[in-house]
Amino acid sequence: MKLKTLTLSITLSVAAATPLAASAQQAAQPAAQAAQMPRTPEQWAAMMWDFTRNPMVLRDPKAFVPWFSAALEPSFYTALGMQSLDPAWWGVMMNTMMNPAAYSAWVPLMTDPNVYMRWLTASMDPNFYTALLTQFTDPGKMMRWMMAPIDPKVWGLMLQGLNPAVYMKWMMAPLDPRWLQAMVTPINPNVYLGWLGAMMNPASYGDLWKGFLTPTTTAVPTFTLPTAPAPTTGAPQVFNPFDPAAWSQLFTVPGAQAPQQAAQPQAPAQPYIFNPFDPAAWAQLWQVPQAQPAQPQTQPAAPAKK
Repeated sequence: MKLKTLTLSITLSVAAATPLAASAQQAAQPAAQAAQMPRTPEQWAAMMWDFTRNPMVLRDPKAFVPWFSAALEPSFYTALGMQSLDPAWWGVMMNTMMNPAAYSAWVPLMTDPNVYMRWLTASMDPNFYTALLTQFTDPGKMMRWMMAPIDPKVWGLMLQGLNPAVYMKWMMAPLDPRWLQAMVTPINPNVYLGWLGAMMNPASYGDLWKGFLTPTTTAVPTFTLPTAPAPTTGAPQVFNPFDPAAWSQLFTVPGAQAPQQAAQPQAPAQPYIFNPFDPAAWAQLWQVPQAQPAQPQTQPAAPAKK
């Protein structure tokens, strides 16, 4: 009896551990797939729902070519159709749209000059045009489009309206963890902190803003203050919007005189800079003009006697 009980407990423990191991492997698969490029039209269709990854197609011509090849396949559109009938994919799309990583993925399309340089280089590369034009002349694609009316994937998509499991999924969508996460995300303060951190991170804007936010770099373009003297170290003076002292240098009094300081032969004379946060600086805007001393009147010289 004891042997039977021991055998039964071991069997139950192994059976319980097997689903846990399988679920751990399934949880690790999306992280591994996110690091590599999609290879099939179905994988490319699944990536279109992820707003943290789909800008990759527009940011790099090397990723646009395989996506363009997959977008000309009929299985790409059948996969999109099947995924659109599953409410779980809509929950995935909403979660990725509210992910702060989506900001860092989309903003470089407008601010990163490397994106424009990649496309400019690709526009002058004949291999890029060849890779795109050969997709239209591929006989395999033409044959797959001609055989699409008898493709089982197309028929499976057309018959989904008769599948009761599809309607059951939509009825149970409010209980889906992905939908629950999408409903709870707007009230999570960490999400807003993540968006604020993504907006304040210079890496989210590409190489254009690195020189703008980092005064030690010599990136072009640089924003030099008009009243600032020429730097002596060779590095351009760059305006840093996160430095409170830099904002005070934007307001200068045109006719104000620089305060008298000790003579320094090596350092150039610094112009007077108006600091709006200094109460004493406001008093210097209204100064009573000093009366000039009266000059003695000169009498005309007497004529010489003859």
